[in-house]
Amino acid sequence: MTKDELIAKISKYEWNDVECKRAQRGVPEDAYKTVSAFSNTAGGYLVFGVKDTEGKLEIVGVIKVDKVQNDFLSCIRARGKLNRVINVQEEAFEHEGKTLLVFHIPEAQRKEKPIYLNDDIRQSFIRRGAGDERCTAVEIGRFLRDASDTTYDGEHLGNIDGEDFFDKQSVAWYRRLFQEKEDNRHANLSDIEFLNEWGFVVESEDSLIPTRAAVLLFGKGLYVRQVLPRGVVDYQRIDVPFEQWSPENRWHDRIVVEENIIQAWQVIVEKYMRLAERPFSIDSTTLRRHDAPPDYISFREAAINLLIHQDYGDHTRKPIIKIFSDRTVFWNPGDAFDTVDQLLEPTEKEVRNPAIIGAFRRIGLSDQAGTGIRSIFGNWRQLGYILPDIRNDKAKKVFELVLFKEPLLTERQKIFQAQLGVSLSEQGASVFAHACRSDEITLTDTKAVIGAGNREARAVLNRLVTMALLREVKVGVWDVVEHLKKPLLSIDQATDQPGDLEENLVSDQPGNLEENLVTPLLTNLTDHQRKIIELCEVSRKQADLMREIGLTHRTFFRRNHLEPLIRAKLIRMTHPDEINHPNQAYVVTEAGLGLLISWKADAESGESK
Repeated sequence: MTKDELIAKISKYEWNDVECKRAQRGVPEDAYKTVSAFSNTAGGYLVFGVKDTEGKLEIVGVIKVDKVQNDFLSCIRARGKLNRVINVQEEAFEHEGKTLLVFHIPEAQRKEKPIYLNDDIRQSFIRRGAGDERCTAVEIGRFLRDASDTTYDGEHLGNIDGEDFFDKQSVAWYRRLFQEKEDNRHANLSDIEFLNEWGFVVESEDSLIPTRAAVLLFGKGLYVRQVLPRGVVDYQRIDVPFEQWSPENRWHDRIVVEENIIQAWQVIVEKYMRLAERPFSIDSTTLRRHDAPPDYISFREAAINLLIHQDYGDHTRKPIIKIFSDRTVFWNPGDAFDTVDQLLEPTEKEVRNPAIIGAFRRIGLSDQAGTGIRSIFGNWRQLGYILPDIRNDKAKKVFELVLFKEPLLTERQKIFQAQLGVSLSEQGASVFAHACRSDEITLTDTKAVIGAGNREARAVLNRLVTMALLREVKVGVWDVVEHLKKPLLSIDQATDQPGDLEENLVSDQPGNLEENLVTPLLTNLTDHQRKIIELCEVSRKQADLMREIGLTHRTFFRRNHLEPLIRAKLIRMTHPDEINHPNQAYVVTEAGLGLLISWKADAESGESK
């Protein structure tokens, strides 16, 4: 963190990753609670030399700098105060003659958590919002399960009969897919021999004992409910947009699956097939056919991710799939061990339930290791939707994935970009559209939008900065340039009624825009304007356009329908230097052609449903 970034954060009060303490002559005791909280959550910065007065932060500076720094570092870099050594990075900043000590507390490794005080595990803390909270016994249990060398799904359950626990239909379904993928491997084994071969049951003296993974995957309902006293998944269909729904409203279809994971998967698939965007015939167990719906890859990977990565030791919270008319929400107890950036990389990931995950991968129901989230983003990008949203809450140990059924490049955004007077690549248009939707865009966001690595993402961002469309506001973060924010706000607030905005788009900064827009900004198209764009796929004279549309007043037609499209750079004159040229005609621009293509694609999609 730079000095300027620190001062900016202090001016906006404490963030969830920044905690300030006065600490002028000594280290306050509650500073160590913050160390525990940052270590157990997602890391953060502890700042000494800032006073909190009734919610207002004031820089007062550390007076005994050496003493405060040495006392603090000696405590956290040696066993005693905390149960583990914390590898802290420290910096000192001078601001208006006052010294600030800044310590970066990294997130602890999974197997090191929880970090606690005074040899008392009950003094474990997590970071929530801008505060440090003591962990409950349940939260400490979650940390301990994730830190254990023996995975929860691999534990042996000696109180369950290893030869009678499994549901035969579930095992038969699994073995059929396994043998199809493995060329009839182990086809001659009995069910119990097959389960033993793959470590789902193990020998103990003269009996067979199932693992927890075996019961969860294949067990009869009675045994599943013994090891998991809550549902495997709660499926809900809610036939309204997300913003129009409240928890008090009833769902339109719901089922809480309390059987094994295989049966839960089959229920999810059957429900999904009923909602598919277009008719198709496909094996209801695998969803693997070329004529599958366009979003099936994302749904399959998200649903499987929910089943295989949830914390099955958490008996107080069940995973939920909520399908709204405009989005699908997958909510899971159990956070991911990696960052969002790491989840998008095609590498092996740390996993919570290796036995369950391995079982799914053997039958081809999950993409190769480490690519599930990447596949979801790739499929959503191909469909032209806005980025999926991931919330990996390490404090609450929750993972949420939201798939929005909303186009990234909306018609309004395409019209807006057409009026900027710059030529954007497909990638540039998508990145700029994402930046327009959000308060800011990061390098990780950009990589996800274009489906490329750091180098390509930075090249796209740099190009948009050169075009004076984006600016880098801090390291790794960009936003839309100031003089475009007001028109964007007007577009967001525009109604669906066609017409021009009253506001003018005027650039008061130099840049590579071909020209400044000083006329009202077009945001919506009239039916006549849509027809004009369609007709101008080939060049047309004004008289031809008026005849096709059925209008006779030339001045009204030109002022209200034709000129707004020319200003918006959706159509152009074939003889722009001579307005009254006898052969003057009008034809779509590249931006106008883009609208035509999207309209045709929407029409074809509608016909196929």
